Amino acid sequence: MPDQTTHVAPNRICVICNEGSGRNSREADAIKAAMEVLGQRAELRRVKGEDINDAARQAVRDGFDAIIAAGGDGTIMTVAGAVAGSGRHFGVLPLGTFNYFARGLGIPEDPAGAARVILDGLTRSVSVGDVNGHVFLNNISLGIYPAILRAREDVYARWGRRRIAAHWSAVKTFVRFQRPLFLNMQADGQEIRVRTPLLFVARSAYQLESFGLAGVDCVAQGRFAVFVAHDTGRVGMFNKAFRLVRRSMREGRDFDLVCAEDVTIATRSRHLTVACDGEKIRMKTPLRLKMRHDAIEVFAPAEAASGAENAPESTGAAA
Repeated sequence: MPDQTTHVAPNRICVICNEGSGRNSREADAIKAAMEVLGQRAELRRVKGEDINDAARQAVRDGFDAIIAAGGDGTIMTVAGAVAGSGRHFGVLPLGTFNYFARGLGIPEDPAGAARVILDGLTRSVSVGDVNGHVFLNNISLGIYPAILRAREDVYARWGRRRIAAHWSAVKTFVRFQRPLFLNMQADGQEIRVRTPLLFVARSAYQLESFGLAGVDCVAQGRFAVFVAHDTGRVGMFNKAFRLVRRSMREGRDFDLVCAEDVTIATRSRHLTVACDGEKIRMKTPLRLKMRHDAIEVFAPAEAASGAENAPESTGAAA
């Protein structure tokens, strides 16, 4: 399903980043390089992480015609949620560990290159996922993955934001995790009852291809790829993690795959911790997922805007 493309000339640009990025010399240098390319038409607004959503909505009200998220997938998701449906154009300066959304669109991870993509002015109409009114771009997950994120925060605080640290946090969580979820899922009207340590809902074809997973066709058709991991115990989870790194996960053996556009997930608990693009969010149940088609106009390179996708490379960890 090809995306619609347009060309715009961004005159007033607001760049929003987490103020914590300035404390990391690599990220501070990256933002500086991008701002030098964007020039005087761009205004940089550094805000606290919990204030990013409010800052992005204020930028919409202030009349900027292009609102740019500088950060990782969590920051990008938050700004995209504020921009979606506003009529403003959206851009990305990828500064995160994995950058699945940016890489899926072919946006350079080099900050100056990403800024030039914005100035080139070619945009791509992109659909997003919505869970209980919260926009996400790559994925949401329940069960063991939110627990991995909690462990990852502790490891990052001690060892820094490295991919090997992300892998180690996963190992620690697998050793400790013992509680599968009991879920009642409605997928396009079909009722499915599951017991699973992990339910993963994907919207990024790039991320799926990175791990050699099925479901790319679901995403291309404007639906969710819903992965339900089989409950095989702790040893089974280690085996799945090994197969994921080896790009050898298989439908039927390791997980069941459901393709659907409208998904409701219910459980006995009144609240669940949901990982949305790498950010933990406590949400009331049931969880209601829907597609918001053509919700944002994103600055992207010509080859991506015409529908082409770059070949993915394996990263060895999810985000």
